[in-house]
Amino acid sequence: MSHPNIILWSDANYFSPYVMSVYVALSEKGLPFALKRIDLAREEHHQQAYGEISLTQRVPTLQVDDFLLSESSAIAEYLEDRFPAPEYERLYPRDREKRARARELQAWLRSDFMPIRQQRPTEVLFAGARLAPLDEAGQASAERLIAAAERLLPAGQQNLFGEWTIADTDFAVMLNRLALHGDTLPQRIADYANFQWQRASVQLWLAESAKLA
Repeated sequence: MSHPNIILWSDANYFSPYVMSVYVALSEKGLPFALKRIDLAREEHHQQAYGEISLTQRVPTLQVDDFLLSESSAIAEYLEDRFPAPEYERLYPRDREKRARARELQAWLRSDFMPIRQQRPTEVLFAGARLAPLDEAGQASAERLIAAAERLLPAGQQNLFGEWTIADTDFAVMLNRLALHGDTLPQRIADYANFQWQRASVQLWLAESAKLA
Protein backbone atom coordinates (compact mmCIF):
# COMPACT_ATOMS: atom_id res chain seq x y z
CA MET A 1 0.00 0.00 0.00
CA SER A 2 1.45 3.37 -1.01
CA HIS A 3 0.99 6.34 1.28
CA PRO A 4 1.21 10.08 0.69
CA ASN A 5 4.05 12.14 2.10
CA ILE A 6 3.00 13.11 5.63
CA ILE A 7 4.75 15.58 7.96
CA LEU A 8 3.69 16.52 11.49
CA TRP A 9 5.02 19.78 12.94
CA SER A 10 5.47 19.65 16.71
CA ASP A 11 6.74 21.85 19.50
CA ALA A 12 10.46 21.33 20.05
CA ASN A 13 10.07 19.48 23.39
CA TYR A 14 7.15 17.25 22.37
CA PHE A 15 5.16 18.69 25.28
CA SER A 16 2.04 19.72 23.34
CA PRO A 17 -0.97 17.51 24.15
CA TYR A 18 -2.51 18.65 20.87
CA VAL A 19 0.47 17.43 18.87
CA MET A 20 0.30 14.24 20.92
CA SER A 21 -3.34 13.77 19.89
CA VAL A 22 -2.42 13.98 16.20
CA TYR A 23 0.63 11.75 16.69
CA VAL A 24 -1.61 9.12 18.29
CA ALA A 25 -4.16 9.47 15.49
CA LEU A 26 -1.51 8.96 12.79
CA SER A 27 -0.04 6.01 14.68
CA GLU A 28 -3.44 4.38 15.13
CA LYS A 29 -4.12 4.77 11.41
CA GLY A 30 -0.81 3.05 10.70
CA LEU A 31 0.39 5.95 8.58
CA PRO A 32 4.12 6.59 8.19
CA PHE A 33 5.03 10.21 8.86
CA ALA A 34 7.95 12.50 9.62
CA LEU A 35 8.19 14.76 12.66
CA LYS A 36 9.51 18.31 12.39
CA ARG A 37 10.03 20.52 15.42
CA ILE A 38 9.24 24.20 15.90
CA ASP A 39 10.88 25.99 18.83
CA LEU A 40 8.06 27.93 20.46
CA ALA A 41 10.41 29.47 23.04
CA ARG A 42 12.32 31.13 20.21
CA GLU A 43 9.02 32.08 18.57
CA GLU A 44 9.83 30.18 15.42
CA HIS A 45 6.09 29.73 14.95
CA HIS A 46 5.76 33.49 14.42
CA GLN A 47 8.37 33.58 11.68
CA GLN A 48 7.37 33.95 8.05
CA ALA A 49 8.60 30.50 7.06
CA TYR A 50 6.24 28.73 9.46
CA GLY A 51 3.45 31.20 8.70
CA GLU A 52 3.53 29.95 5.12
CA ILE A 53 3.00 26.42 6.44
CA SER A 54 0.45 27.00 9.21
CA LEU A 55 -2.62 29.22 8.87
CA THR A 56 -2.84 29.57 12.66
CA GLN A 57 0.95 29.64 13.24
CA ARG A 58 0.48 27.12 16.02
CA VAL A 59 1.25 23.45 16.51
CA PRO A 60 0.30 20.92 15.43
CA THR A 61 0.28 21.40 11.70
CA LEU A 62 -0.11 18.42 9.40
CA GLN A 63 1.03 18.19 5.80
CA VAL A 64 -0.36 15.47 3.54
CA ASP A 65 1.33 15.91 0.17
CA ASP A 66 0.49 19.55 -0.69
CA PHE A 67 -2.38 19.93 1.79
CA LEU A 68 -1.66 21.75 5.05
CA LEU A 69 -3.95 21.80 8.09
CA SER A 70 -3.68 23.06 11.67
CA GLU A 71 -5.79 22.53 14.84
CA SER A 72 -5.70 19.03 16.28
CA SER A 73 -9.42 18.20 16.28
CA ALA A 74 -9.76 19.38 12.66
CA ILE A 75 -6.76 17.21 11.78
CA ALA A 76 -8.27 14.15 13.47
CA GLU A 77 -11.52 14.57 11.55
CA TYR A 78 -9.60 15.06 8.30
CA LEU A 79 -7.57 11.90 8.91
CA GLU A 80 -10.77 9.96 9.58
CA ASP A 81 -12.21 11.14 6.25
CA ARG A 82 -8.99 10.88 4.25
CA PHE A 83 -8.01 7.43 5.57
CA PRO A 84 -11.34 5.78 6.42
CA ALA A 85 -12.23 2.43 7.95
CA PRO A 86 -12.16 -0.45 7.26
CA GLU A 87 -8.91 0.03 5.34
CA TYR A 88 -7.57 2.08 8.26
CA GLU A 89 -8.34 1.98 11.97
CA ARG A 90 -11.18 4.16 13.24
CA LEU A 91 -10.56 7.28 15.31
CA TYR A 92 -14.23 7.93 16.09
CA PRO A 93 -17.14 5.66 17.10
CA ARG A 94 -19.17 3.85 14.47
CA ASP A 95 -22.43 5.13 15.95
CA ARG A 96 -23.48 8.62 14.77
CA GLU A 97 -24.58 9.92 18.17
CA LYS A 98 -21.47 8.55 19.85
CA ARG A 99 -19.33 10.27 17.20
CA ALA A 100 -21.09 13.51 17.99
CA ARG A 101 -20.49 12.99 21.71
CA ALA A 102 -16.79 12.28 21.12
CA ARG A 103 -16.45 15.52 19.15
CA GLU A 104 -18.38 17.41 21.82
CA LEU A 105 -15.95 16.14 24.44
CA GLN A 106 -12.92 17.07 22.34
CA ALA A 107 -14.20 20.60 21.82
CA TRP A 108 -14.98 20.99 25.53
CA LEU A 109 -11.56 19.77 26.62
CA ARG A 110 -9.91 22.32 24.32
CA SER A 111 -12.04 25.27 25.41
CA ASP A 112 -12.49 24.77 29.17
CA PHE A 113 -10.64 23.64 32.32
CA MET A 114 -8.13 26.49 32.13
CA PRO A 115 -7.31 26.33 35.88
CA ILE A 116 -6.24 22.69 35.47
CA ARG A 117 -4.12 23.52 32.42
CA GLN A 118 -2.49 26.41 34.26
CA GLN A 119 -1.88 24.64 37.58
CA ARG A 120 -1.11 21.21 36.11
CA PRO A 121 0.77 22.11 32.89
CA THR A 122 2.18 19.61 30.44
CA GLU A 123 5.43 19.46 32.41
CA VAL A 124 3.42 17.29 34.81
CA LEU A 125 2.51 14.91 31.99
CA PHE A 126 5.86 14.70 30.23
CA ALA A 127 8.51 15.76 32.75
CA GLY A 128 7.15 14.65 36.13
CA ALA A 129 6.85 18.19 37.51
CA ARG A 130 5.52 18.66 41.04
CA LEU A 131 3.70 21.88 41.84
CA ALA A 132 1.64 23.55 44.56
CA PRO A 133 -1.76 22.18 45.56
CA LEU A 134 -4.69 23.24 43.42
CA ASP A 135 -6.24 26.53 44.47
CA GLU A 136 -9.98 27.05 44.79
CA ALA A 137 -10.46 27.56 41.04
CA GLY A 138 -8.34 24.51 40.29
CA GLN A 139 -10.32 22.37 42.72
CA ALA A 140 -13.61 23.52 41.21
CA SER A 141 -12.35 22.76 37.71
CA ALA A 142 -11.14 19.32 38.82
CA GLU A 143 -14.51 18.55 40.40
CA ARG A 144 -16.27 19.43 37.12
CA LEU A 145 -13.88 17.22 35.18
CA ILE A 146 -14.36 14.29 37.55
CA ALA A 147 -18.13 14.68 37.46
CA ALA A 148 -17.98 14.56 33.66
CA ALA A 149 -15.80 11.45 33.74
CA GLU A 150 -18.16 9.67 36.12
CA ARG A 151 -21.09 10.55 33.88
CA LEU A 152 -19.44 9.62 30.58
CA LEU A 153 -17.54 6.44 31.50
CA PRO A 154 -19.86 3.42 31.66
CA ALA A 155 -19.35 1.14 34.65
CA GLY A 156 -17.03 -1.75 33.87
CA GLN A 157 -15.71 -0.25 30.63
CA GLN A 158 -12.16 0.85 29.81
CA ASN A 159 -13.20 3.10 26.90
CA LEU A 160 -15.85 5.80 26.75
CA PHE A 161 -17.80 4.41 23.82
CA GLY A 162 -17.25 0.66 23.99
CA GLU A 163 -14.29 0.96 21.62
CA TRP A 164 -11.17 3.09 21.71
CA THR A 165 -11.47 6.54 20.12
CA ILE A 166 -9.20 9.55 19.91
CA ALA A 167 -11.48 11.21 22.47
CA ASP A 168 -10.25 8.64 25.02
CA THR A 169 -6.69 9.83 24.52
CA ASP A 170 -7.69 13.49 24.79
CA PHE A 171 -9.76 12.84 27.92
CA ALA A 172 -6.92 10.86 29.51
CA VAL A 173 -4.56 13.77 28.92
CA MET A 174 -6.71 16.08 31.02
CA LEU A 175 -7.35 13.49 33.71
CA ASN A 176 -3.67 12.57 33.91
CA ARG A 177 -2.73 16.17 34.60
CA LEU A 178 -4.27 15.36 37.98
CA ALA A 179 -3.54 11.63 38.32
CA LEU A 180 0.16 11.82 37.45
CA HIS A 181 0.58 14.68 39.90
CA GLY A 182 -0.95 12.64 42.71
CA ASP A 183 -4.19 14.62 42.96
CA THR A 184 -7.13 12.56 44.17
CA LEU A 185 -9.38 10.87 41.61
CA PRO A 186 -12.05 8.20 42.09
CA GLN A 187 -10.33 4.85 41.60
CA ARG A 188 -12.22 3.83 38.47
CA ILE A 189 -11.44 7.19 36.84
CA ALA A 190 -7.76 6.91 37.77
CA ASP A 191 -7.76 3.36 36.38
CA TYR A 192 -9.32 4.58 33.14
CA ALA A 193 -6.72 7.34 32.75
CA ASN A 194 -3.89 4.90 33.43
CA PHE A 195 -5.31 2.33 31.00
CA GLN A 196 -5.47 4.91 28.22
CA TRP A 197 -1.92 6.04 29.01
CA GLN A 198 -0.63 2.52 28.40
CA ARG A 199 -1.91 2.38 24.82
CA ALA A 200 0.93 1.63 22.41
CA SER A 201 0.48 4.82 20.38
CA VAL A 202 0.58 6.94 23.54
CA GLN A 203 3.68 5.15 24.76
CA LEU A 204 5.37 5.88 21.43
CA TRP A 205 4.72 9.58 21.98
CA LEU A 206 6.01 9.41 25.54
CA ALA A 207 9.17 7.78 24.23
CA GLU A 208 9.64 10.66 21.77
CA SER A 209 9.29 13.14 24.62
CA ALA A 210 11.66 11.16 26.85
CA LYS A 211 14.41 11.32 24.21
CA LEU A 212 14.62 15.08 24.78
CA ALA A 213 14.44 14.98 28.58
